[in-house]
Amino acid sequence: MKQYEAVIETLDRLGGVATLSELNREVFKIKDCEWKTKTPFASIRRIVQQTKDIYKIRPGLYGLEKCRKQIESGGIVAETDKNKDSDEVRMFNHAYYQGILLLIGKYRNMRTFIPQQDKNKKFYNGQSLQELSTLMEQPPYSFPHTVRRSSTIDAIWFNARDMPHSFFEIEHSTDIQNSLLKFNDLQDFYARMIIVADIKRKPEFEAKMRFHAFDDLRCNKRVSFLSYDALIKQYEIEIEKQSFEFIL
Repeated sequence: MKQYEAVIETLDRLGGVATLSELNREVFKIKDCEWKTKTPFASIRRIVQQTKDIYKIRPGLYGLEKCRKQIESGGIVAETDKNKDSDEVRMFNHAYYQGILLLIGKYRNMRTFIPQQDKNKKFYNGQSLQELSTLMEQPPYSFPHTVRRSSTIDAIWFNARDMPHSFFEIEHSTDIQNSLLKFNDLQDFYARMIIVADIKRKPEFEAKMRFHAFDDLRCNKRVSFLSYDALIKQYEIEIEKQSFEFIL
């Protein structure tokens, strides 16, 4: 079996839609396909990007063309310039990237939290975000009013001492300024603060960070911008690390 055929068969076995990291994990279970290359993960990435029978749904998420109608009927629609601002795409994007953040947090041995209103939202594979997170509620890491302030942040990683390690806000189309206001109120904690968005929104992020209201955040370099593509690449790296017998 050729390598591209093994990738297509694996994608089919996974229901016609899967993340690149899942393909990296599952494709080698097909025994009659040899991967003699020293960089098999790069080969898989090239195959999903260049094979006509496979289409890109989101960064890191791919589907089989023959299953496109079935996939779309389940609410997983490929993003285009025409539909990128639709409620359907916006809701899917938000849940998808929240799920990715929860999975990376798990691989890094963090305890993960999402807001109450997002717990029943579905990841692309049908799992609820609550199933992917590890906490039902935030640890009482500070005064009640402070904990309430962080209760609507899209994803939070907590360390082993139940203190916030990272705050993430996913900004697909909403005003980045609202997230910065939350971060401004939480800046006294030794925690990372990250805006996750399309790379096209980075100039908007930088412009908002120049507001005088956010001087402390900017001067102290408290908030970082992470693009969707960069987030997915880090997710794929985490998956690859799981296959290593020993990590330096």
